[in-house]
Amino acid sequence: MTHSDYRKMLAQLAVKPAKYKKFLKHNKPKKRDYGKSTKHCRICGNPRGHIGKYGINICRRCFREVAPKLGFKKFR
Repeated sequence: MTHSDYRKMLAQLAVKPAKYKKFLKHNKPKKRDYGKSTKHCRICGNPRGHIGKYGINICRRCFREVAPKLGFKKFR
């Protein structure tokens, strides 16, 4: 369930307190403390190809654009 669908359902169930409470208990998106869904690129927001080393926290595609500015050199 996407975040936008979650909000729509809450608006519809607001008038039915018992069903609203049960919906929240079983269907609410959970706060993640670890895993792929917690790490995102700071530039584009992509969760795939994440580089977290040295606190960079960007994806590999954005890294290629920003690497010379950060001081990384390509040796080949």
